[in-house]
Amino acid sequence: MRSSTLKWIVLSATLLAAIIITVQLYWLNMVYSLEQRQFNISVVKSVRGLFEDLKMNDAPGTSLQELIKNPGNNYFLVKADTIPQKDSLSFYLQQEFALFGVLTDCKLGAYSNTEKKFVYEEFLPSPASRYAASKIALKDMPVTADRSDYILLYFPHRHEYILEQMDFWIVSSAILFIALIGLAISLFYFYRQKFLAEIQKDFVNNFTHEFKTPLAVMKIASGVLAQDNILHQPDRLERYVTIIKNQTEHLQNQVERLLKAASSESKNLPIKKEHIDANQLIEQALSKVQPLIEEKRAKIELKMEDSRGELHADKAHLELAVVNLLENALKYSAEPRIVVETGSAEDEFFISVKDNGVGIEKKYLKSIFKKFYRVPTGDIHNVKGFGLGLNFVKRIIDAHNGKIRVNSLPGIGTEFRLFIPLN
Repeated sequence: MRSSTLKWIVLSATLLAAIIITVQLYWLNMVYSLEQRQFNISVVKSVRGLFEDLKMNDAPGTSLQELIKNPGNNYFLVKADTIPQKDSLSFYLQQEFALFGVLTDCKLGAYSNTEKKFVYEEFLPSPASRYAASKIALKDMPVTADRSDYILLYFPHRHEYILEQMDFWIVSSAILFIALIGLAISLFYFYRQKFLAEIQKDFVNNFTHEFKTPLAVMKIASGVLAQDNILHQPDRLERYVTIIKNQTEHLQNQVERLLKAASSESKNLPIKKEHIDANQLIEQALSKVQPLIEEKRAKIELKMEDSRGELHADKAHLELAVVNLLENALKYSAEPRIVVETGSAEDEFFISVKDNGVGIEKKYLKSIFKKFYRVPTGDIHNVKGFGLGLNFVKRIIDAHNGKIRVNSLPGIGTEFRLFIPLN
């Protein structure tokens, strides 16, 4: 549940950031389009002023739409009945550009329809221009015009100029983007730290509970053994010595499990394989949990292969895996009835532990082998543990290149089947 909450928060923050960034990019595009239109309007106003300064049109009533064409983003065609002198055209055009805020470089050319060529060209740098004179020849420009003279205005750095006008929007968008990324990372880090802190808290609580009971029992038993008359009660003496021995072994197994889980972060554990008798291994595992079997009054049914189940495996680790499964079967069943089965199928040997416990819902099965994970529903909360047992079982089987199959029905029980390759 905590992991799902963390993922939901991160996904929500990411989605919100994506929406805000999308909106910001949309507005940037809108601002860019507005700046383009504003630039075109300023150029048209400059050309209108140019017509007022120079006698270029024999029909003053002609509309600007007929006189000015914009066949491409970076250039304009201005129809002229009379081509003015080069110096006059350059002087007045620069004045009009300065007046209407067209502050970018321009290359102009005067085309004569009679001579079928540009009679002159001129590069007009803007104030504090950072660019070299344009080397593009106007004769190579892909433009068409009516059979008349015209003035071509080419703005080679128009795109850069418009972007400069958008500096505030671009910088603010970049700052917003960085802020959103920082916020998303902070949220993820904060909730992950909270998630880890809760796991640590649960671990400490389970650790305390798991060790508190055996230590209390051992204290009581040691108090009984300290009595003077205990030597005259051999049956009682033997019973309390056995209690201390069993609780000591239990604590030792728990400590070993914690140390092995903590010292091995890799997927595969270091194992030492040897030839072992699987049936004998099952019997030894059952002897390890015999006190718990007696305490729960559990019924154990064995279905062993008649032939000796010879395996090439790590005896200590595989036995610990079986012990873990048996402990779970005993802990999570009110009146345990456990079936332990061994057998072989094709090139694999299997060990099955089946119980009649509370079962596991299907949606939790994919997470039960994660370290510190404990199923968060039902009566499972009534049983304390570290959430390390099944994780360690998985590592042991992975180290043997085996696999685990889990079948479970809530309220019916669970079967863990371990498969170990025979070769």
